[in-house]
Amino acid sequence: MIKNILKGIKAYAGTFKLINKLGLWKYFGVPMAISFFTAVSIGFSAWGLSDNLGAFISKIWFWKWGAETFRTISDFIGALIIIALGIILYRHIVMALSAPFMSPVSEKIEKHLFGTDHSHRNTSNAEQLWRGGRLNVRNLIMELLLTIPIILIGFIPVIGIISSVLLFLVQSYYAGFGNMDYTLERHYTYSESIQFVRRNRGLAIGNGIVFMLMLLIPIIGIILVLPLSVTAASTETLRVLEISKRIPVNKDLELN
Repeated sequence: MIKNILKGIKAYAGTFKLINKLGLWKYFGVPMAISFFTAVSIGFSAWGLSDNLGAFISKIWFWKWGAETFRTISDFIGALIIIALGIILYRHIVMALSAPFMSPVSEKIEKHLFGTDHSHRNTSNAEQLWRGGRLNVRNLIMELLLTIPIILIGFIPVIGIISSVLLFLVQSYYAGFGNMDYTLERHYTYSESIQFVRRNRGLAIGNGIVFMLMLLIPIIGIILVLPLSVTAASTETLRVLEISKRIPVNKDLELN
């Protein structure tokens, strides 16, 4: 697991160089715009909702003494919950809408690495969008089912400190999951892709860790997160597929 997490992280090395070499920036224009405007919309919504959620949480405290302190704590907790849910929604919306643009990126990378010049599954943009939407709705539900109890753990003294780490790892896993599927959709069915990511969850987590950290960089991180993370996920996923002989390699091509 740890070894694969490190592989997922190291896959980001050289992504800028590969994107420039293959001329992939033109495919990222629309996804980068989607990423930016989605982040801005969710950010403004979160700003307004955090106070309301904080006020709702503060009603749990029935006593007058310490009410102001608890209200301050409630506002902070409310903000954390809104931020966590906002990031989750942001990722899944952006990944679902970007599917038709990301698949060609993965195909270009596959051709460059292994000399293959065809898709294993011929899908239209509409089919890619449908699969992306279906997968992200599924992952959104699964992620929320894990996130809610993790947030509740955060209220428990001492033990609650691990909730932030668990929340980060869960979000990283599903971020990496979405990035890997842009490649998997050509090689596996919907259910087969889910099984593949489960077997290689370390790669998903490693890719997602960098994805999540990039979101902390104002504006630039939001714009560049998809190009870099998808490129990194594609290269590492393709190498795993090649090892499993899912990809026929052109023997005349010298791999680097």
